[in-house]
Amino acid sequence: MTVATETRARVDRDARREAILDAAAEVFTDVGFAAASMSIIAARVGGSKGTLYNYFRSKEELFEAYVRRHCAWQQEAIMAEFLAPGADVRTVLQTLGQNLLQVALTGRGLRNFILVVAEAHRSPEIGRAFYDAGPGTGAGRMAEGIARAVADGRLRPCDPMKAAHQFVGLCQNRMLKACLCNAMDEPGPEEIAAEVTAAVDTFLAAFGPEAAQDATAPVETHAGPAG
Repeated sequence: MTVATETRARVDRDARREAILDAAAEVFTDVGFAAASMSIIAARVGGSKGTLYNYFRSKEELFEAYVRRHCAWQQEAIMAEFLAPGADVRTVLQTLGQNLLQVALTGRGLRNFILVVAEAHRSPEIGRAFYDAGPGTGAGRMAEGIARAVADGRLRPCDPMKAAHQFVGLCQNRMLKACLCNAMDEPGPEEIAAEVTAAVDTFLAAFGPEAAQDATAPVETHAGPAG
């Protein structure tokens, strides 16, 4: 077998696997994990159930692969660049927060979150896979950026991982709860931007550079003794 043929075989196999994951994504979000089956997914992708088992040993394994791929795509959408050396912290946090809410609170992102949380109670390993590949990885990458900003004085000394989780919480806590409870419509860009601006203001009030804190503090004046 030539090298070219070997390469083509790998590409074809990867393309087939991606097609299966695309079909699985549609089925899982349309009918949920419990109602989905390998037969339904095979019919959606246009192949046999046996073909699916050549790639995934079970529906659970297929679902976990779908979850990990979805999380990887989300990471690229949210964390394309975070706190590169010299970057303006406020600007980067605003962009990051808006990307986060756009992915987490709208369209398929929110539906996937609901789907995974519902299944996590029956299959804890799927919940852990989602958390590790999604929120856990995102917080870790953000913590690395925060650590760089602390090192060069753009942020105050802090625990980078705790600060990362706190920023995410500030951004999404209110709207995520409301969306999960169907208590608000899908937020638009202006609503998202306003929510993130408030989160960034609060975060920088806690972790912004000390010089900036001192510059905004009120100046006390003392009258001299009457003479």
